Amino acid sequence: MAARSSAPFASGAPLFVFDEQLVIHVWNEGAERLTGISAEEAVGRWCWEVIAGRDDAGGVVCHRDCSRARSVRDGRHLPAIELHARTREGRRRVSLETIVAETESGPLFLHVMRDAPAPRTRPSTTPPGPPPRLTPRQREILGLLADGQPVKSVARRLGLAEPTVRNHIRHLFRELRVHSQLEAVARARAYELV
Repeated sequence: MAARSSAPFASGAPLFVFDEQLVIHVWNEGAERLTGISAEEAVGRWCWEVIAGRDDAGGVVCHRDCSRARSVRDGRHLPAIELHARTREGRRRVSLETIVAETESGPLFLHVMRDAPAPRTRPSTTPPGPPPRLTPRQREILGLLADGQPVKSVARRLGLAEPTVRNHIRHLFRELRVHSQLEAVARARAYELV
C-alpha cells in the first residue's frame, strides 16, 4: 500500500489506516499537517507507537493490545475517543473516530483525527474516606494495568498464571468498589495509588 492516501482513502480530514496487527499502511497529508509526522516516518510502524495516546491524566490509551480496534471489528459502535497524541511539537489533544473497512485481505481500520477541545475541569474527584488497603502484589498489578498492560502481559511479567492475576483484579475491584479495569485505574489515580 502507498504511504499516502490512495483513492479509497482520499479525505481532507486527517486520517491513518492500519491493519489487524496495528501496522500503519496509510498516513494522509491531513495526518501529516495535524501531527507534523511525515508518512515516511509513520507507515510501516505500529499505530500505538506513532500516536502514543495518553488520557487527560497521562495514562496510556494506545498500546499493543488495542481493544478499540477489536471492538469495532466485532460490530460495536464506539464513540470517538479524546486523547493526547504525540506530535512533532509535543502532545496535542485530538479526537479519534474508528472505522473498519473489510477488504479481501482482512479488515483495515481507519482513525479519523480532529482537534479536541480542552478537557472540562471538574471538581475534586478524590473519593471520600481513607484509601483502600492494597497488598504489595495488588499495587504492582494495578500499576501495570494503569500502564495499559493487558492481563496476559501482567501475568507473563510477574511470572503468574492468568487466573491468579484475574483473581487479584477481582479483589482489587472489591477493595476499590469498582466494576472494570478502567474504573479501577481511575479510582486508584484519585487516591494517588498509581
